[in-house]
Amino acid sequence: MTEKKLPIDNRPPSVAHLFQERVEATPDREAFRYPVPTAGGSDEWHSYTWAEAASRVHAIAAGLMALGVRAEERVAIAAATRVDWILADLGIMCAGAATTTVYPQTTADETAYVLSDSGSRVLIAEDAKQLAKVRERRAGLPDLAHVVVIEAADAVSVDGDPDGWVLSLSDLAERGAAYLEQHPDCVKGAIAAQQPDQLATLIYTSGTTGRPKGVRLSQDTWSYMGHAIEAISMLYPDDVQYLWLPLSHVFGKVLLSGHVKIGHSMAVDGRVDKIVENLPVVRPTVVCGVPRIYERVHNGAAMRAKAGGALRARIFGWASDVAKEYGRVSQENLRRTGRTSVPATLRARHTVADRLVYSKLRELFGGRVRALVSGSAALPPDIGYFFEGAGLPILEGYGLTESAAASFLNPGAANRTGTVGKAFPGLEVRIGDDGEILLRGPGIMQGYHGLPEQTAEVLEPDGWFHTGDIGELSDDGYLRITDRKKDLFKTSVGKYVAPTEIEGRFKAVCPYVSTMLVVGPGRKFCGALIGLDKAAITSWAEQNGLPGDYAKIVADERTIALVDGYVQELNSGLQPWQTVKKFRLLPRELDVEHGDLTPSLKLKRPVVEREFVGLIESMYE
Repeated sequence: MTEKKLPIDNRPPSVAHLFQERVEATPDREAFRYPVPTAGGSDEWHSYTWAEAASRVHAIAAGLMALGVRAEERVAIAAATRVDWILADLGIMCAGAATTTVYPQTTADETAYVLSDSGSRVLIAEDAKQLAKVRERRAGLPDLAHVVVIEAADAVSVDGDPDGWVLSLSDLAERGAAYLEQHPDCVKGAIAAQQPDQLATLIYTSGTTGRPKGVRLSQDTWSYMGHAIEAISMLYPDDVQYLWLPLSHVFGKVLLSGHVKIGHSMAVDGRVDKIVENLPVVRPTVVCGVPRIYERVHNGAAMRAKAGGALRARIFGWASDVAKEYGRVSQENLRRTGRTSVPATLRARHTVADRLVYSKLRELFGGRVRALVSGSAALPPDIGYFFEGAGLPILEGYGLTESAAASFLNPGAANRTGTVGKAFPGLEVRIGDDGEILLRGPGIMQGYHGLPEQTAEVLEPDGWFHTGDIGELSDDGYLRITDRKKDLFKTSVGKYVAPTEIEGRFKAVCPYVSTMLVVGPGRKFCGALIGLDKAAITSWAEQNGLPGDYAKIVADERTIALVDGYVQELNSGLQPWQTVKKFRLLPRELDVEHGDLTPSLKLKRPVVEREFVGLIESMYE
């Protein structure tokens, strides 16, 4: 009897192979949609077929070869999410080189650090702003032979570049076309030569503490991810996926592997302020995001309802409760009986609420979404149940940069809110004696670039990776994350506290919160720093005759009393040692620009605690 092979076992060695297979299989199907600004200020959406994309990708790959880039040498990309990022990334990998990701928001010093640490030979920069970061530090980057600028009008033609260090992306493609004429099989040869363990990507962790580390991910990692995403039926060939996530982050990057393997259409626009405008135009079937986006959608809908008067606010509040109950009951029944049936009275209330509220919410997403995917941070369960009940199920997943982002995902037909779903095929998982989640499989990193000691701290010789997260596995394989191992703390009375669990619960009850940071290690009780959503709290202040800027609003006793009500609601569902006895409102929103959040919107706890140490100490005086 022969052993049955999983779909992931028959994978090619690299993403470049996947791309080649995709282009040959569906050359005339739409691969990408992307916006092009018009003279009137609006956008027109253009497309690339897979064949058209391949022509551009091969020209970029050959252009890099013409610049002297060879197998596994690093080529960095510093740009926002756009179709050019994806074409450049595919070009790099088709040339056999490796992509180094650089967040466009990164400071000049940190950009120089990443380029130097990675030994990048070429930087593909979005515009003059990104070029300026390295131009002034060129002397300290001896390995950086060229900078290729995507939006090159100002950066190249105005500044000039007599020694050829800077060229435009169009120039690179022209060099590639000429190189292909002389070496017509160069790209095919580079693809054929690629091996599974060859370096494909250096993704630098966004650094919640200290300098970022370069995570080494192989060609086989991305090939595996493409096949695994297909195997779990996360996406289908007829899907239209809307991509706005930063591609410098592993969550955005892994979606490219699934796209190439499955061959669906992807609409690409990284401008976060355009999401609401784009969704009804693109009409996607799948959208991936981070919890903060879904929280803002929910809270924004609640604020609009309140602005419409007391009746609309009551209707939305009622519909929100119905959605959460419907989502919870239907999932519980599915687990117990295998059917998503709900009591007739709940179904009747849900039908009315759908007509009044949920249908309008679905239209905001374009009217065709069959699934939303959430990752990068914990999704508050009440937010998940609300969207489930509203007909927009959020499939929460889990992974790390070190595991190529995607390790677990909730199955669409059996979504279980409050968990991150089941392991991807081919991935092994076990829970350590201390509750830590350990993973082993094709998606795990090779190690940290140039950091063998730090690699050995998390990666065992037999391949088991220590995630640093605490979790629980159900009997049927669903994983629940309870906290970060390093974030757990013990109060002075000897009780352990999981801060992220408390923070997630608060986001579900308070529509005005942006960020909550629970503190209290070694203290008698838990305190919290609370940042409010500027738009939401300003709208509330205007409705309640409380003028002024954000700092004045959060300092007002009426605002403090408002938030205190939600804190008490939170505390009513917590154990005594978990309750938040005191809190302080932050004088500003936490954001990426101030260094409080990573570009993927993760909280930098040590940074925030240092900056607002005075507020923390005031709670314990």
